[in-house]
Amino acid sequence: MHYLKKLKNILRYNLFTILIVCFSLLYVLYSCQKNIVIHNDDYIDFIGIVEVIKYGDNKIQLQVKNTSRILANYYFSDDIALESIKDIKIGNKIKVSGKVKIPSENTNFNIFNYRKYLLSKQIKYTVDIDDLKIVDYKQNLFYGVKTAIGKHLLKSRQSAYLKAFILGDTSYLDEEIKQSYLTNGISHLFSVSGMHVGFLSSIILIILNKLCKNKNLNQLLLFLFLIFYAFLAGFSPSIMRSVIFMIVLFIKEKMALPYSTFKLFILMSCFFLLYNPYYIYNTGFIYSFIISGFLIYFSNILKNKNYFNKLFFVSSIAFLASFPISLFNNFELNFLSPLLNLIFVPLVSFVIFPLSFVILFFPSLTIIYEFFITILETISLWCTSNFSLIMIFGKPSIFVVIFYYLLVVFILKNMKKKLGYILLFMLFLVHFNSRLLFSSSKITMIDVGQGDSLLIEFQHNKGIILVDTGGVVGSSYSLGKSTIIPYLKSLGIKKINYLVFTHGDYDHMGEAINLVENFKVENVIFNCGEFNDLEQDLIKVLDKKRIPYYSCISELNIGKNKMYFLNTKDYNDENENSSVIYTEINGSKMLFMGDAGIEREKDILDKYSLTDIDFLKVGHHGSNTSSSKEFIENINPKNCLISVGKNNRYGHPKESVIDSLDDYCTIYRTDINGSVEIKLNKNNYKIRTIN
Repeated sequence: MHYLKKLKNILRYNLFTILIVCFSLLYVLYSCQKNIVIHNDDYIDFIGIVEVIKYGDNKIQLQVKNTSRILANYYFSDDIALESIKDIKIGNKIKVSGKVKIPSENTNFNIFNYRKYLLSKQIKYTVDIDDLKIVDYKQNLFYGVKTAIGKHLLKSRQSAYLKAFILGDTSYLDEEIKQSYLTNGISHLFSVSGMHVGFLSSIILIILNKLCKNKNLNQLLLFLFLIFYAFLAGFSPSIMRSVIFMIVLFIKEKMALPYSTFKLFILMSCFFLLYNPYYIYNTGFIYSFIISGFLIYFSNILKNKNYFNKLFFVSSIAFLASFPISLFNNFELNFLSPLLNLIFVPLVSFVIFPLSFVILFFPSLTIIYEFFITILETISLWCTSNFSLIMIFGKPSIFVVIFYYLLVVFILKNMKKKLGYILLFMLFLVHFNSRLLFSSSKITMIDVGQGDSLLIEFQHNKGIILVDTGGVVGSSYSLGKSTIIPYLKSLGIKKINYLVFTHGDYDHMGEAINLVENFKVENVIFNCGEFNDLEQDLIKVLDKKRIPYYSCISELNIGKNKMYFLNTKDYNDENENSSVIYTEINGSKMLFMGDAGIEREKDILDKYSLTDIDFLKVGHHGSNTSSSKEFIENINPKNCLISVGKNNRYGHPKESVIDSLDDYCTIYRTDINGSVEIKLNKNNYKIRTIN
């Protein structure tokens, strides 16, 4: 009864806040359902102001704003670059002509969604530039200053860190270093937010108060400067939150508004969502507002504490507040990050961040700045290698997130009661081991473009098998790091029991080394035949990491489950030597063909009796060198899976193969359906696709 009465008072007290939140969420849901009226390959002319210019290895990317925003991409080729491109500066008005490209949704479950990311920046489509004209070369004062500052920062030997700490642009940081900051849980120090605004406000107010005694005027000048600084930093949600909330608190004090700081913060958050509903897809917005909201709501905990105690509590509250957000986006967490923040926050807050502004005016101090940057990088890399407690949890459900936040609020309000800590520990334990509760087995055809990768998960976490890894030929892009590993982590998978390669072609095992070096693999299985160069390179890594490997096996036992490798004979061809795998899971028959061709299919029919296959992984991406009519007629598949890249240069899958399969099975293709997940229960199954 006591708790019910307390809950009733809380609801009554926060009715205003709850109504605002509900109204905002309804608006967000309505706005996010709006369709994009422009379609792929529409040809458009777009006139607007250049806000951002980014240079890549093979393209220049322009962010252009009018009543809406677009990303305009100009790709370099052997042709002479457009002359106009060379002269563009931010603030110029340009006319862009070209084909519209609707940003792609993620084609694998749980993975980064590029379209939603762009929508959070109010960008609904991109344009491939065919023609570009500068309508007006003039830069206004603000863009002129921003250009000058950007050029000045790039002259420094530590320009990457200056751009990161002053403008919040981390794109120039080394990827390995940036990943170490993320792993250690200190990447928030590079977001232009409250720390930056607080530091600048203190310095500017000291200067203004010495020059002028009118405090209200000084405050107004400070706000104008902070708004300009937000413009320099690209109006990111985190800095806008800090600047606007500082203004809101000033107005509250001057007008004696009857609302608490927390209520005003919630109100401001809702206005942000009303301005741009797609901020719900912006991780910076989510991190900034949830962590700040917790720190404001529980600010009483921080009272009457010395600096290090306060720092520890701030770090702990921030960690607890960000926990489910991190799991939602990264699927894992470093539990030592609150302790690491005790080292990194003072180093950055009191030394490196202030020095970033100092060396703008006193470049001779760069050597000191470089010394502390070296310390920062060295400690971060060492901690990543030797001092981390990273645990993979998987992506939490919305119900887990809600229950988690209720527990955290209860704990922070009742820090001396053990019940909250016990329940929170139990929640961690259950979520960490949630795979043990899964009563169904699953097979997922992962979309890796023009390649193959198939994930097999046995019920109650009794075994994980990954068949092939995919691989993009002639590209530095890593499917392993960007797709396969994040997807495995999102499912809460902590290790692969067996990594199986059907054969040694790059589109089947190109990501093998990346996967083995960045994820725990217990065993590796190769197909029959001699090892090619790619396989030999992998074997060197396996020997170094002491991972056992086998080749040309006939069957694989995982608990009560068996996988049969349908070997026939040794062919003098990599594709024909593909491992063809047959298995039965919960009564469903599976046949995975690798890149085996028609000759291999004939030998399989002669040697094995295969009928009424429930799921056929179609051979060679739907090429007409596989899937002969005789073979399909004999095995009589119900469902056919084709792993194939969209608009691939080989023309896979071939029309003749599709026509042949249509007579027997339902076809699922990664180029159309994206990732395909099959949940296998006893004597039945459910299929879902991402598209």
